[in-house]
Amino acid sequence: MQNFEFQNATKIIFGKDTEHKVGQESVPFGKKLLLHYGGGSIKKSGLYDKVVASLTEQGIEIFELGGVVPNPRVSLVREGISLCKEHDIPFILAVGGGSVIDSAKAIAAGVKYDGDVWDFFTGEAHVSDCLPIGVILTIPAAGSESSAGTVITNEDGLYKRAMGHPSMRPVFAILNPELTYTLPPYQTACGITDMIAHILERYFTNETHVDLTDRLCESTLRTIISNAKTALEDPTNYHARAEIMWSGTIAHNDLLSTGRIGDWASHDIEHEISGIYDIAHGAGLAIVFPAWMKYVYQHDINRFAQFANRVWDVEIDLYDIEKTAREGIKRFEQFLQSIGMPITLTEVEIDETHFKEMAKKATERWELGNFVKLKEEDVLQIFHLAK
Repeated sequence: MQNFEFQNATKIIFGKDTEHKVGQESVPFGKKLLLHYGGGSIKKSGLYDKVVASLTEQGIEIFELGGVVPNPRVSLVREGISLCKEHDIPFILAVGGGSVIDSAKAIAAGVKYDGDVWDFFTGEAHVSDCLPIGVILTIPAAGSESSAGTVITNEDGLYKRAMGHPSMRPVFAILNPELTYTLPPYQTACGITDMIAHILERYFTNETHVDLTDRLCESTLRTIISNAKTALEDPTNYHARAEIMWSGTIAHNDLLSTGRIGDWASHDIEHEISGIYDIAHGAGLAIVFPAWMKYVYQHDINRFAQFANRVWDVEIDLYDIEKTAREGIKRFEQFLQSIGMPITLTEVEIDETHFKEMAKKATERWELGNFVKLKEEDVLQIFHLAK
């Protein structure tokens, strides 16, 4: 087990009707804020009115910036930075899913910087501080509500890049599972896939003697898997929605990373797909992750066999451990298909046109991953496996 320091300062406010607390949670950070959100869904659902009422009750002046889209764009981030600087706004409230929260984080970092915010994503500059951020989560998926990172897409060149800093962790996150009742099944499934991928990126490690976090990863995976079907078939089942929502936060708040070195190659590879083709991140991960598994599983067949046995209840064949490992990957694919996710690029009408470009862009800064280091040719082979 590796040495580690764990600190997550995000205050989690979980449960029914908790969105009404947003005013009292926000007011300690100033008397004005930027309300950041996506399309019209929070207005159609009535959440917008509840948020505005709670903030107004506390005498908070509201500046609005909507329009966040999936795979959030740096152009809107720049607009938010200008707005915050112009009006000296001290606090950002993100109401939405991971895309909205990531956009808010990038704005919060950019306000404290005199250069262009994209410098943080290219490594030309590094975040040292950012504005405080609050969250009302409406889409459990990205785990951005208590993580220290953000992912933004630059329309110039179609680059999708990540960066992070501890100051990016939201100061509070309001999680009401009822707010997820109206999510379309496909969006729910994409979120489930994203949180599973966050766990798997941590699970496949070369670190030994990490029994506790292995079991925590496996337990969280099994919780998500066992509640997925219920949430999709019965969208207003509070208990299933609650289990999934909390699992999504645990999946990416760094608790499951303690003492181990994760991989993250699959996320980096998927970023190239959604950066160019603008598909849902969860759908891209459903395609990339099984292909990555097929490419690397022989590196540590025992870990893949453990995954098969403990997560998918595959009986370990001591005479053919590789068969066990392959069966685990197969059952993972079958689960993804069962919740409506694609598992090949063909299913989302992506051909080989940009394979070489994506492989090059994915590895132009450094080799990907830790479980197995991947170069450009390796990534290209994974794209072919994903066809």
